[in-house]
Amino acid sequence: MPIKIPNELPAAKVLTDENIFIMTETRAITQDIRALKILLLNLMPTKIDTETQLSRLLGNTALQIELELIHTRSHESKNTPEDHLLAFYKTFDEVKEQNWDGLIITGAPIEQMEFEEVDYWKEITEIMDWSETHVTSTIFLCWAAQASLYHFYGLKKRQLPQKMFGLFWHRVLNRKIPLVRGFDDVFLAPHSRHTEVSIDDIRATKEITILAESDEAGFFLGMADGGRKIFIMGHPEYDRVTLDGEYKRDLGKGMDIQMPKNYYENNDCKNKPLLLWRAHANNLYTNWLNYYVYQSTPFDLIGTPDFSSISMD
Repeated sequence: MPIKIPNELPAAKVLTDENIFIMTETRAITQDIRALKILLLNLMPTKIDTETQLSRLLGNTALQIELELIHTRSHESKNTPEDHLLAFYKTFDEVKEQNWDGLIITGAPIEQMEFEEVDYWKEITEIMDWSETHVTSTIFLCWAAQASLYHFYGLKKRQLPQKMFGLFWHRVLNRKIPLVRGFDDVFLAPHSRHTEVSIDDIRATKEITILAESDEAGFFLGMADGGRKIFIMGHPEYDRVTLDGEYKRDLGKGMDIQMPKNYYENNDCKNKPLLLWRAHANNLYTNWLNYYVYQSTPFDLIGTPDFSSISMD
């Protein structure tokens, strides 16, 4: 089944060219199907790239998805055209009276700031608290994962000696949990961050179940509240060339940046990057939508989500 997105959203042409099944608003209104309502709070400066990446993953499932984009009202975007925001994005105030099947809060390149110093921190905490009563299941990506672990459990982030940058091997820890159903024992995933939350601190938090970790990159995937909160410390949504673009951007600025690990063939940045994480990224989002959204959300979006039907076997 397709993902429903606005007719003129730039992602529509990109995904159509990639043979991803999408449905425009015009076609969707002719169908009598209850699509899953997914809200995307896009905090990334490159909003068009991020909305395309996540639309690709959400559209590669057997479920019909209706995607709504929102941005923070308390922060002015400097990298996304104003006409794009006006055409395709809403603010939290415009959606908060509704209930939603799923919410994704993206990362943001602000992890070296203290949380309280972020100009939209108050708004983000309001949205996180609101999600507990208005959303069936929420994914927190990278910085948003760190922010949610701090907000809900008081877990502090710490500065890394150097940027965690590239593809890193991870191992699955709880194979019976449906979120990692179909995963290989070990898999690669992209990271691009300057901070981390100690995996020992996360292990000590009884409410959180760790599902995948890395000897080198630390915590990658976990969940709490039976799947109502999903924490992803990396960027499985990244395109083939996203890390390449970040690396060459920083080189162009004269920054002291190391080449992303395990990324370029023969470790040569002149070579085309290897796409080695897409299958597990698709698997992760398919499992989330199926087991923690579709199987659990109330049909009329009224009432309490039911996770009792999710088998752990």
